[in-house]
Parts: sequence; C-alpha cells; structure tokens
Amino acid sequence: MDSVEILGLVAATLTTAAFVPQVYKTWKNKSVEDISLTMYTVLLIGVLLWLVYGVNINSLPVILANGITSALLILMIIMKFKYK
Repeated sequence: MDSVEILGLVAATLTTAAFVPQVYKTWKNKSVEDISLTMYTVLLIGVLLWLVYGVNINSLPVILANGITSALLILMIIMKFKYK
C-alpha cells in the first residue's frame, strides 16, 4: 500500500466518521425534526454514484468510504420516516 492509498483511507475514514455522531444523536433522541430528507436523499444518490465509480476503478478507499456512508445515510432516511 503506497502513501497515496493511505492518504485516501485516512480521508475516507474521517469523512465517513463525520456522519456517526448525527446518526447516534438521532437514534438516541428519536428526533428528526431538523433533518432534511431532501439533503440526505440527494447526498445518498451522490454517494452511491461514487461507490459505483470506486468499484469501476477498483479503489478501496472510495469503495469503503462510500459503502459505509451509504449505509449511514440509509439509516438516517429510515429514522426520518420512523420517528416522524
């Protein structure tokens, strides 16, 4: 693994981890009042496209980051409907 791949993995970890506190807070408080469904839906579409791109170029950092971020975004969208 070269330094560029390591840089990509660190960046992927940080940007993906940024969603975890919001998911936890939403789950804990069961409050989705201030969560924008439109924003999360558009972001999910973009992240899924990045995931497809990552698979096509065989880039582990892109695949991991966008796969995990997709799961977190789907969870947020589910909670948006569940706790509405």
